[in-house]
Amino acid sequence: MAIKKTKEHKVEIVNRKADFEYSFIDTYEAGIVLTGTEIKSIRAGNANLRDAYCYFRKGELYIKSLFIAEYSFANQFNHDTRRTRKLLLRRGQLRKMEKQVKERGFTIVPIRLYINDRGFAKLEIALAQGKKVHDKRQSIKERDVKRDLSRIKKMY
Repeated sequence: MAIKKTKEHKVEIVNRKADFEYSFIDTYEAGIVLTGTEIKSIRAGNANLRDAYCYFRKGELYIKSLFIAEYSFANQFNHDTRRTRKLLLRRGQLRKMEKQVKERGFTIVPIRLYINDRGFAKLEIALAQGKKVHDKRQSIKERDVKRDLSRIKKMY
């Protein structure tokens, strides 16, 4: 009896800049409407969340400026790299988020793009509030202290 071993290739694309620029209030997991060449390109790890942002249009949530590189093995049916893509969430979650964005001035920021166990691309988004300058200084200070402590531990 032969045992087939599958090679697990975890894809995880993280928006590191978002953690520095925003303080997260609440996080959600959303599905994305993709084409065939887009999902293949994501599985190859060719995506970037740096300039991406989310917005509401007619009660639905969309992500704009999410960069997914063209799939190298595709022909003339390749996708547009920065097209607007629809996000899939439950209706109650959408209403709650839209209300908070309109009333309190929060924004919706993409944090992480990954492939789940079932093979679907998921986007982790956060309801966020922009940090002030003193908050950013505090983040820098905490990061420097953490780095210094790890250096001291390596010495001993």
